[in-house]
Amino acid sequence: MCGIIGYIGHNNSIEITLEGLRKLEYRGYDSAGVAFIREDNGLMEIVRCKGKIKELMDKPALQSVKSNVAIGHTRWATHGGPSEINAHPHRVDGIAIVHNGIIENYIELKRALIKEGAVFNSETDTEVMCHLIASFYKKGSSFEESVLEAIKLLHGSYAVNVICEKEQGKIICAKKDSPLVIGLGDGEFFSASDVPAFLSHTRDVIFMEDGEMAVLTREGVIIHDAAGSLVHREPVKITWSPSMAEKGGYRHFMLKEIFEQPRAIADTITGRANLSTGTVNLYEFGLSEDEIRSTKKIFIVACGTSWHAALCGKYMIEELAGIPVEVDIASEFRYRRPIIGVGDLFIAITQSGETADTLAALKEAKRRGAKTLAICNVVGSTASRESDYVFYTHSGPEIGVASTKAFVTQLVSLYLLSIALDIKSVASVGRQLSAQLFKEGPSDLDELLHIPALLETVLIADAEIEKIARQLSKSTGFLFLGRGILFPIALEGALKLKEISYIHAEGYPAGEMKHGPIALIDEGLPVVILLSKDTLYEKVISNIQEVKSRGGKTVVISNEDDDGVRELSDYFLLVPRSNRFLDAIVMALPLQLLAYHIAVIRGCDVDQPRNLAKSVTVE
Repeated sequence: MCGIIGYIGHNNSIEITLEGLRKLEYRGYDSAGVAFIREDNGLMEIVRCKGKIKELMDKPALQSVKSNVAIGHTRWATHGGPSEINAHPHRVDGIAIVHNGIIENYIELKRALIKEGAVFNSETDTEVMCHLIASFYKKGSSFEESVLEAIKLLHGSYAVNVICEKEQGKIICAKKDSPLVIGLGDGEFFSASDVPAFLSHTRDVIFMEDGEMAVLTREGVIIHDAAGSLVHREPVKITWSPSMAEKGGYRHFMLKEIFEQPRAIADTITGRANLSTGTVNLYEFGLSEDEIRSTKKIFIVACGTSWHAALCGKYMIEELAGIPVEVDIASEFRYRRPIIGVGDLFIAITQSGETADTLAALKEAKRRGAKTLAICNVVGSTASRESDYVFYTHSGPEIGVASTKAFVTQLVSLYLLSIALDIKSVASVGRQLSAQLFKEGPSDLDELLHIPALLETVLIADAEIEKIARQLSKSTGFLFLGRGILFPIALEGALKLKEISYIHAEGYPAGEMKHGPIALIDEGLPVVILLSKDTLYEKVISNIQEVKSRGGKTVVISNEDDDGVRELSDYFLLVPRSNRFLDAIVMALPLQLLAYHIAVIRGCDVDQPRNLAKSVTVE
């Protein structure tokens, strides 16, 4: 949540900072601001606003002003409501700060500062940090020492950029449990919460670790660890091109990312499978054969859309590899006493690699002795660094808040992992049964390679899906039904609709419909049913008949062209068929398009839905 950026160099820092904030809009925010040192008189100025960055850019105080050092922020309200006075940056006695995260002991610190004579203007925890730094600075500590002493007193999470009017050639950065990345340019340097903020200027980055503090000057970057020792870290080269983070002619980032899914899946598969043997390269997951054979149980933990991918992963791993899997929501896992330890494999799924609850769960699993694997999209993210092993999804930057291509590449990653884990069952009856039921071996990977082409076929039906959306856009509620691995896809379809159209929607196992949800069905309720030609095909058709007999509007997405089902359907969409596991990917795409078109028709902000953020870096 929130976005921060700092710039020091030879160009106009105000323009670069505002540009960087616009690249971070996807993170979600309700106010914005910049602090800078004027080039003409050396004075610090702060300009803030409630609302969007466009309103900030139009402020007269930012017109025709030059500066070579600036920090900026987009705020998502936590302590204190959205307002200009609560917006960042905050300033105290010539020191300005922008901050992501939450300071848990801010009330205690604030009371102590007030006793010393500090006067507070906002309701934020961040202003407490600024007062702390200013207090140490007034007492004679250097700028660097003041920041270091202040953060030692903090409990919670932070990623901060700090500038000082009396020391204009520096930006000081520090982080703990909130992402911060440094960009290395030619005589110019950046500090931001995410790479897209400065990707058009440099692809060379350093990901800061918890407890570190960095000093950026026009000459370079110096990093110290929590003990004060110098840190040397080789830069990482980001392979995303700047154009990959732009809309590319699409109306919204979300639509662009939906249409990028065939390419994203192809990139995730490339180099990771051996078609001649029908196996997945184990080294891609970092796991050895011995580690796989000794794995007793797998725990998959995630939040939101990634949790739906985790539920699909349970079906894949248990049925293909024969290893028991437990799936948890990260915010629940971290606060119970999970029975996990040596011999278990813990898998964290997170698009950003910075989700606070998932990271906390990962640390708990490590503490208890489990091996840890992160499936994430961002190279160098905290999850990738904290885990024993990491598997990158290679979907490219995902700017839209509602996840699409990251989700399907997570499903592909779990499918690849399921095949890789199958080595544990080579001599077991479980593998023999699996081979009979699911034609395991080279055909598994062959079918996966055909998924990008199948998705292209679904994308051709975009106009047809938009027509359905127009007919349903005024509905006040939806029910999504699926069975087996399509149940988590029903959950995901409901979540997508909720996230971007603000329509209440529920996902349910189709077999549970008579245990409650059937009471909701009437002529005003659209029911989206996922129908796959498998062993449960006839049972789901019975559910369609039950919905239809009660007057519900049936929206059937099926991979079998059945005249009888068409007659039961108010709206029918035919999609191509794969195997029972990969059908989940094919079925996910039309649900994404349905949610997208309904949201656009209703006039919703698709890329930045209200109250949501791309990366939830606080509890």
